[in-house]
Amino acid sequence: MLAAAALAAIAVFVLYLCLVALAEPLLTVRDAFARTDVIVVLGGDGPPRAAKAAELWLAGLAPRILVSGDGDCLYIRDAMIAAGVSRGAITTECRSGSTRENAQLSAPILARSATASATLVTSWYHSRRALASFERACPRIDWKSNPTEPPPTFRGAAFSHHGPAIAQEYAKTVVYAIGDLARDIEATDKPTGWCAGEPA
Repeated sequence: MLAAAALAAIAVFVLYLCLVALAEPLLTVRDAFARTDVIVVLGGDGPPRAAKAAELWLAGLAPRILVSGDGDCLYIRDAMIAAGVSRGAITTECRSGSTRENAQLSAPILARSATASATLVTSWYHSRRALASFERACPRIDWKSNPTEPPPTFRGAAFSHHGPAIAQEYAKTVVYAIGDLARDIEATDKPTGWCAGEPA
């Protein structure tokens, strides 16, 4: 009995390590530097995301930044201002509590400014799901992904807060994919214009 439990624990640990090792190719989308109309930075892991968005803005990637997400929305704004971003360049959306809501509640803001291209900033292992959500909400925007960098070592990814978040991200990606498929079948959530709910 103890031997079986030990083998099961080892199998789970090995699977966990494999998931972390595959996070970069499977969960990450990283595009080349390209100027866009706006940087959209998501809340959830504030400090590295704020630093990345500020770095891109200071490098001239986009003139505007939209911060989306409750919890650390204002922290991200203030951290970027402290890093040298102009306060006037930042717009906030502080109500969304999930990646899907990030996209849905950002959509009308992006539509009002006739955004044609945007760069998404989030955690590296969250970038594929986030990009899919925003592409679904605003399919006529040319989306780029420029996420944060992973830890420099595998150990740093596996044995820090990143590890559990990576493992959860696989499950969330599957849940979102199934949810999107169900919405397509029901034909109740298909965006029709610049962004969901906006006329073409």
